[in-house]
Amino acid sequence: MGVKGFVEGGIASIVAGCSTHPMDLIKVRMQLQGENLPNPQAHNLRPAYALNSAAIPHNSIHVPPPPTRVGPISVGVRIIQSEGVAALYSGVSATVLRQTLYSTTRMGLYDVLKQKWTNPETGNMPLLSKITAGLVAGGIGAAVGNPADVAMVRMQADGRLPVSQRRNYKSVIDAITRMSKQEGVTSLWRGSSLTVNRAMIVTASQLASYDQIKEMILENGVMGDGLGTHVTASFAAGFVAAVASNPVDVIKTRVMNMKVEPGQAAPYRGAIDCAMKTVKAEGVMSLYKGFIPTISRQGPFTVVLFVTLEQVRKLLKEF
Repeated sequence: MGVKGFVEGGIASIVAGCSTHPMDLIKVRMQLQGENLPNPQAHNLRPAYALNSAAIPHNSIHVPPPPTRVGPISVGVRIIQSEGVAALYSGVSATVLRQTLYSTTRMGLYDVLKQKWTNPETGNMPLLSKITAGLVAGGIGAAVGNPADVAMVRMQADGRLPVSQRRNYKSVIDAITRMSKQEGVTSLWRGSSLTVNRAMIVTASQLASYDQIKEMILENGVMGDGLGTHVTASFAAGFVAAVASNPVDVIKTRVMNMKVEPGQAAPYRGAIDCAMKTVKAEGVMSLYKGFIPTISRQGPFTVVLFVTLEQVRKLLKEF
């Protein structure tokens, strides 16, 4: 199929990404719940107070209680109330670029490998080969799309910060340009190991599950090769991908979103440090923060992705 596979996958991914962007934004906000935000009052302490806690007058500093953890609907309502409806699409330009780079690459490569590894006699590819193809395609795609991924996470998370601390990126290009100038080009690949790991897990579970479930439905005569089969297989694949990838996604979001001040140590030294601090401070189940919006987004995303992909394939069949 060559280039056509990349084009088909890219179109379907962009449509799916834009359609489910609000749920992805809510997921990011929920994954950051409980994370310690910078306390501007701490920087205003005089040296004597900073070094000697006993010298701090009683009740002279108000430390706000940790925010109450809320569900996806409440998070969405709060975003609309405090930032406006348009805020649900914060970072959508980064989503478009991310899908163009990451998903186009992974979908195209998976299709290439699928054609090479499919048994010509049965027309099917063994499950292990599907998983391997997903791991390879996802890893390469993530490495290509990491800059857009970092920009997307930051733009989605910006509204939760105090106004004085917001980055206020105007677009994905502005975000990438400013990150390169202010933090160095390497900042564009911050959390790349996590992005690659997550993408390998998502692609292997999502694409392999879809193909496997679709084949099972068709082979057992449950349904024909139509919309019902595509929706059923894609929703099941979305659920599998969400369960498998959520822990890595939480850590990835926090590492990418962390703000490194000049001359100060980074909040996290890396993925493992972030995971350990998160679990220690918030418990093991914190790795499944944002799971409801994840599955609420991953399910529809996967459905839109594969249904659109099947339709695009039909439209481009003659090309």
